[in-house]
Amino acid sequence: MILLSVDTCGPSGSIALGRVVDGRILLLGQTELAGGEYAAALVQGIADLLSSAGLSVADLAGIVAVAGPGSFTGIRIGLSTVKALAEAGGLPVVTVSRLVLLADLAKTRCAALDAHRGQVFLGIYEDGVAREVLVTAGEFTTVSRLPGPVAFCEETVAHLLETVVTDVELARTAAPTAAVALEFAMGKWQAGEFADVESLDGYYLRGADAKLAVR
Repeated sequence: MILLSVDTCGPSGSIALGRVVDGRILLLGQTELAGGEYAAALVQGIADLLSSAGLSVADLAGIVAVAGPGSFTGIRIGLSTVKALAEAGGLPVVTVSRLVLLADLAKTRCAALDAHRGQVFLGIYEDGVAREVLVTAGEFTTVSRLPGPVAFCEETVAHLLETVVTDVELARTAAPTAAVALEFAMGKWQAGEFADVESLDGYYLRGADAKLAVR
């Protein structure tokens, strides 16, 4: 079973291809995508990645999509491409949050990403429930009790939080990638937690989109 993974949420993005072997992902390849070039590079990047593995779209069994939070334009481009591929090929789609990937990488129950304009995307994960919200740095510790260190991958987040919050503990980790999403999504895939492709949308966390959700 071959799965494609797409992440266009951050300042840079990536696509990855993996084969499922005994419930685990064997990575077949990953390609980085420069920020600001998603519209021009994503479809060709997918084609090239498949070609390098000797595969085609017809070989795909499904798609993993990192659905946000992050760049509005990046999310829209990535999910539009995923939706087109899924609808054309009748492929199931699993969506994952970039925040929960970040927390999982750092082995924490809390993660933060730069939302710009003095704001952060904050994810808190406890007892199987995810709370993902958009907050200003000043609101950071009043959102809820923070369950331990906060994972981050951007220096802008560390600088912002250290400037305005005196008692936050930070846990630096690498930025999530499409390959990381492939590995993480296997649990959702095996549980049959597939997205509704027809209504597929991103985790924007702005305005009415900020809500409690299980990712």
